[in-house]
Amino acid sequence: MAPSLHPLIDNGINPGSSSFSGGKLQCHCTSDPVEVTVKSNVAHNHACGCSKCWKPSGALFSVVGVVPRDALSVTANASKLVVVDKDATIQRNACKDCGVHLFGRIEKDHAFKGLDFIHVELSNDKGWQEPQFAGFVSSIIEQGTDPKELPAVRSKFQAVGLPTYDVLSPDLMDLISTFTAQKAGIKFANL
Repeated sequence: MAPSLHPLIDNGINPGSSSFSGGKLQCHCTSDPVEVTVKSNVAHNHACGCSKCWKPSGALFSVVGVVPRDALSVTANASKLVVVDKDATIQRNACKDCGVHLFGRIEKDHAFKGLDFIHVELSNDKGWQEPQFAGFVSSIIEQGTDPKELPAVRSKFQAVGLPTYDVLSPDLMDLISTFTAQKAGIKFANL
């Protein structure tokens, strides 16, 4: 059996709703789950092959999107959250009991500061933005995927309509480069 890209992708992608305004995420604990309330839809939802993002069991990729920081609040069992890697740019907050990452937050000066990263499959609510692309595809090699399997992985993404990149999408890479240029003192007429 072929490895799973991700359960939200393997059998085709269900479109989200442009009028969806958020919902609740829960960790996998059967008692006293951590609950996060999100008062917005995600943006830039994508499959991510990096080694840091939380992935469901058996999946090669995570699916992660961003929401404004002020749209996210922990509404139950916050005491169970721990930061996975305090040195990482994205401070991934995971349940210390089941290990599920509920959200990632950037605290340092960064192009994405003010956005929180979430995994929409942790919600029973329907309407979240569907995945838009696959990023860091080559990174699955660093986690043990044979490089010879990458053409088949890319083909599976293309079959469901997702472009693949070995970094983020061009729009997100442009945002990062613009932020870096502005930090260096470069001024742009329209920004």
